[in-house]
Amino acid sequence: MHDPFVTPGAMSGACPIWFATRDSYGAIRLQLGPRACSFADAAGFEPKAGQHLLVPGDDGGLQAVLFGLDPADRPGHDRFLPGRLPALLPPGVYRFANAPHDARLAALAFALGAYRFTRYRAGEGKEVRLEVPEGVDAADLRRIVEAVTLARDLVNTPANDMGPAELEEAARLLAVRHGARFRTIVGDELLRENLPLIHAVGRGSTRAPRLIDLTFGDPGAPKVTLVGKGVCFDSGGLDIKPSSAMLLMKKDMGGAASMLAAAHMIMDRKLDVRLRVLIPAVENAVSGSAFRPLDVYRSRKGLTVEIGNTDAEGRLVLADALALADEEAPELLVDAGTLTGAARVALGPDVPPFYTDDEALAEAVSKHAARENDPLWRLPLWRAYESMLDSKVADLGNVSSGSFAGSITCALFLNRFVTAAKSWLHLDIYAWNPSAKPGRPEGGECQGARALYALLCERYGR
Repeated sequence: MHDPFVTPGAMSGACPIWFATRDSYGAIRLQLGPRACSFADAAGFEPKAGQHLLVPGDDGGLQAVLFGLDPADRPGHDRFLPGRLPALLPPGVYRFANAPHDARLAALAFALGAYRFTRYRAGEGKEVRLEVPEGVDAADLRRIVEAVTLARDLVNTPANDMGPAELEEAARLLAVRHGARFRTIVGDELLRENLPLIHAVGRGSTRAPRLIDLTFGDPGAPKVTLVGKGVCFDSGGLDIKPSSAMLLMKKDMGGAASMLAAAHMIMDRKLDVRLRVLIPAVENAVSGSAFRPLDVYRSRKGLTVEIGNTDAEGRLVLADALALADEEAPELLVDAGTLTGAARVALGPDVPPFYTDDEALAEAVSKHAARENDPLWRLPLWRAYESMLDSKVADLGNVSSGSFAGSITCALFLNRFVTAAKSWLHLDIYAWNPSAKPGRPEGGECQGARALYALLCERYGR
């Protein structure tokens, strides 16, 4: 991975970036000098959010960069706005000449805004790097950027090159890097190991389903388990999706990608936890062996599940993985998946909902999501809706009986498979940026992992 940062003092001549608000611009002009101010005035620069100006020096080179920000007290100002800069700047090394509203988040946004997916096409060849701001933990910035890059690359890779086996290999490489223990359960072994829902969803594909199992850390440390939905492509199964809904289904393993990103940060930081990562990796395909509507399967938990819709497969593979994770009674059990369109209707692509019955955990998640600019919004586990999952022939159905509260009923379904964990957290993510925003290029996105990492650092940092 290209390192977007340089260590302070490691390179001389870094070009200064001045962050200008209506209140600070006067003082900045005194620093720039009369010639640069005359140029800025002639160019029509104003200290408005997102405006920028490249200020030339006497030698024809770049003297400084002006970049407008909203005042810090303006509600809703975007702390990732400096993420626009890499696309605006010529190649070179830059530094923050004055403090933006949050130097750490600004530096992070700068690096995340420089991301490009180059597996199949050469990049722009433009290398823009940033001197790490004073007082900011450079090592932590690098591990976060590397984790987000990992998740984005996995999601952006098309399904022909990112099937269950390739997702397994990405997890294996991460395990090897950090010295973690690693195993997989593949194909019909899933039945022998009592993981029938994962097998049922994945059996219709020529690419064998599997459960990826990674463990790291002291076995006596607090147990934290992450479960990520790894549906590498979702056709909808026999309840096949229309083409418009299938177009982005390479991203249906975004939960797995985000949990692997969180795992990288946790392991690289060596947090005092016994980490376990479980990823049910499957392809939901159409074939003669695909599972069918109104099939009934007995899950690992022992609950029987009637299939109301084969396109609600993500909750099925997560159910078996959650049941396995729950058997260890972890202190914290987290699952993430690209699960419901209902979540997007309610909150849009940028703000995934989360669910938990643990009030202290909910407060901590909301706090760190806000601090990290990694948006998450709590929705209720509304128990009165559990009856929507009733089945006449099984313990529960995999979809609700109506069209209401789709994200909530999905969370309630998953909650049925968690009984022993001290705390459980469910994230219904989108894992995709439909359009480019500062620090968030169009394409695959890592959601929830940075907030979760910050929460775990607070709890288990050494």
